[in-house]
Amino acid sequence: MKLTAKVKLLPDEEQRAYLLETLERANAACDYISQRGWELGIFSPFKLQKRVYAEVRERFDLSAQMVIRILSKVCDAYKLDKRKPRQFRKHGAISYDDRILKWYTDVQRVSIWSIGRRLNIPYQCGERQRELLQSQKGESDLLFSKGEFYLLATCDIPDPTEQETETALGVDLGVVNIATTSDGDRLSSATIEKHRAKQRRLRRDLQKCQTDSARRKLKRLAGRQARFQADTNHVIAKRLVLEAERTKRGIALEDLTGIGARTRVKGKEQRAKRSNWSFFQLRAFIVYKAKLHGVKVWIIDPRYTSQRCFACGHIERANRKTQDQFLCMNCGHSDHADINAAKNIAWAAVIQPNVGMSA
Repeated sequence: MKLTAKVKLLPDEEQRAYLLETLERANAACDYISQRGWELGIFSPFKLQKRVYAEVRERFDLSAQMVIRILSKVCDAYKLDKRKPRQFRKHGAISYDDRILKWYTDVQRVSIWSIGRRLNIPYQCGERQRELLQSQKGESDLLFSKGEFYLLATCDIPDPTEQETETALGVDLGVVNIATTSDGDRLSSATIEKHRAKQRRLRRDLQKCQTDSARRKLKRLAGRQARFQADTNHVIAKRLVLEAERTKRGIALEDLTGIGARTRVKGKEQRAKRSNWSFFQLRAFIVYKAKLHGVKVWIIDPRYTSQRCFACGHIERANRKTQDQFLCMNCGHSDHADINAAKNIAWAAVIQPNVGMSA
């Protein structure tokens, strides 16, 4: 499986200037290629290369391999949308391959092509990134973010053997409780909601100030909530995967694709809470961490998981008394609504294989 290792480059002032100029010139070349491709109606990298390769090399003084890489970047952008010409940020990320970037992991340095000359730059990273870099293979992206340079390296690590199992840890994803397991564990969203509300009030107050210092503060705050939530989702995903691995079970998740379009909420605060519900990110984290640990994942149909009684199987909308309370109208079984749903998800994964699929 492929993972990304992010390392921070530590260039000196001269190297920093070369890297900035490289990004600027490469992205200017992207804009030029994009315009030529739009005029010609050509969006295939091979066909476009035949038409613009020589003129791009001459006009922008880029290496042969860098031109190939930015041609791919432009054509990839048009795969998303061909309705209008694509434009590229001045300091947007660019890709390097083994011909123009070499890793020296033993001394934590890279040799990277730039406009001025080949640069030998040290980098810093954590222990996990050092482990991943031993399996570095393929492209690496040069990224400029908040005044710092990073390399995002593609690492191809072997897939662990998936453990055999016939039971699942059911996980119900929600807004009030981010994740609830069939074992009865409830992971509340209260911390995330408190952080979101705090950041929202802070941004509102700073926007009212209209001072230079307030604008600088707002710039520093950009992305803080997203980073906090991503970290929280990483922690939750790791906890769930390790529990499944410890108990030799798989993990069963609901297929919530398109949930935003299927559900309706009222009020500004409720809309803000739902937009803050990053269940797709949490699911992605669970799936990739499960793969790392050899834990099987089922993605199951979510229909009736919140209305079905786990004890007797009776399905009725009235079973869900409130957001938290489940009371079966047939047998009288009661439970926390999210726990009952998580048990149904686990049941659907192993009892009804026709509605389950391996992620």
